[in-house]
Amino acid sequence: MSTGLARLACARPTLSPFLNSDLHMRPDVSPSDAPILSLSKVTKTFPGVRALSEVSLDLYAGKVTALVGENGAGKSTVVKTLTGIYQPDGGEIRVDGAPVQFPAPQTAENAGVTAIHQETVLFDELSVAENIFLGHAPKGKFGLIDTRAMRKGAQEILDGLGAKIDPSATLKELGTANKHLVAISRALSVDARVVIMDEPTAALSHAEIDELYELVDGLKAQGKAILFISHKFDEIFRIADNYTVFRDGQMVGDGAIADVTEAELVKMMVGRDVSQIFPERDRNLGAEVLSVTGYDHPTEFADIGFTLKRGEILGFYGLVGAGRSEFMQALFGTTKPSAGSVRVNGAEASIRSPADAVSNGIVYVPEDRGNQGAIVDLPIFQNVTLPSLKQTSRKGFLKMAEEFKLAREYTERLDLRAASLDTHVGSLSGGNQQKVVIAKWLATEPKVIILDEPTKGIDIGSKAAVHEFMAELAAQGLAVIMVSSEIPEIVGMADRVIIMREGRIAAELSREDISPEVLVSHAAGVTEIHA
Repeated sequence: MSTGLARLACARPTLSPFLNSDLHMRPDVSPSDAPILSLSKVTKTFPGVRALSEVSLDLYAGKVTALVGENGAGKSTVVKTLTGIYQPDGGEIRVDGAPVQFPAPQTAENAGVTAIHQETVLFDELSVAENIFLGHAPKGKFGLIDTRAMRKGAQEILDGLGAKIDPSATLKELGTANKHLVAISRALSVDARVVIMDEPTAALSHAEIDELYELVDGLKAQGKAILFISHKFDEIFRIADNYTVFRDGQMVGDGAIADVTEAELVKMMVGRDVSQIFPERDRNLGAEVLSVTGYDHPTEFADIGFTLKRGEILGFYGLVGAGRSEFMQALFGTTKPSAGSVRVNGAEASIRSPADAVSNGIVYVPEDRGNQGAIVDLPIFQNVTLPSLKQTSRKGFLKMAEEFKLAREYTERLDLRAASLDTHVGSLSGGNQQKVVIAKWLATEPKVIILDEPTKGIDIGSKAAVHEFMAELAAQGLAVIMVSSEIPEIVGMADRVIIMREGRIAAELSREDISPEVLVSHAAGVTEIHA
């Protein structure tokens, strides 16, 4: 790869016919001078949520700045603000000290800011070269795209990366790792002065990650300013020069990476008040109801095993890409594991589909309730009764009175607020949509309920109602698996926690061992933990 980077450094000037020459780094800027790009007291508010609150960030030529923070800290909002997807409500963005505005992604790109997103934004039906130069393809006579020049430019960039990819190949023919290399090539094709890398190693193998490190070193040598976003502390301390920590939409610390320890970063990440009031519970656990052994998936997770008791709330915690939701989807039968076994109440359970899971007493409330959890164009009562049609029909005919009766029973238990059960789910608030999905599965009288991010995107009042009801379910003997990225929720609700990292179980904690620092340390792979 080092050879490839050497070729890349040499090849860059030959790309000038395809690039905007105004975006080349100024020769008078050195790594020790003023920042290329700065955020100053930037604020961004969405309905009911202040995503950024007067945050500041400086990016320097030839330096890597790691942006650190737990899920929901505001990192993605910053990336979208820097790339013109979002416009700030207050504060300033400065390039070379001068205030600028990025009303659209193309404006940011023209100013020399490009991003390699966590989820690659590419087009499967286009060729590799078309994806790399999309929006800034070289033009020939009469303003038409010069396809030969485009392929040549794409080939030079790919060769510089050491990527054996045909520029003429259709993107859908490539694997995940090669698609990621195409995304990196696209970022390099605009000869940006600022490169944002958002979880760039999520889809890469260990060998490819090492190659990415060398690529970052090469970009630094070219004088690029790099914003590197990662949950993996080994990556941060391997390549970052500086760090900035976000917590709850605020900048809470920054400095040189050489002057901070992993434990200090963790403390800054989770240093907020976690004393949110959660319902008091009598934790009377019953017999084992669920046992999972050796669950594997070819790409998402490996060797997952645990047990679960009646009346227990088992928390699953992990950072982005840990594989928690992917495992839960396999356990519910929406995806197929390559190995593993499940026992429910001691009996072997064959789960090849969601119907198998439901018949074995396992139900799943997904994180994406709008697309996966509910049919938003149907009324509340039909959503709630959909998995329970045998209870509400006679001789193959649905009984609307029975549907309303069943829906009313479970929506009232959850204190769902709606004008009537005829109300379409799509018109409800996020919290009430979540209650509809939970009611739907509770009506099947399950033994185990999986709640994936149960309070994501709902207001504080609705969160309290969901937490109260979770406690009630556990008290009634239902076994609960709670997947959550919110540390206060894990600390306040879980009887036991399984922490996942990179598709594997990193740690299992009893209630007395759970703390914010320990959770994040295990999830991030920090070796020295100070609870």
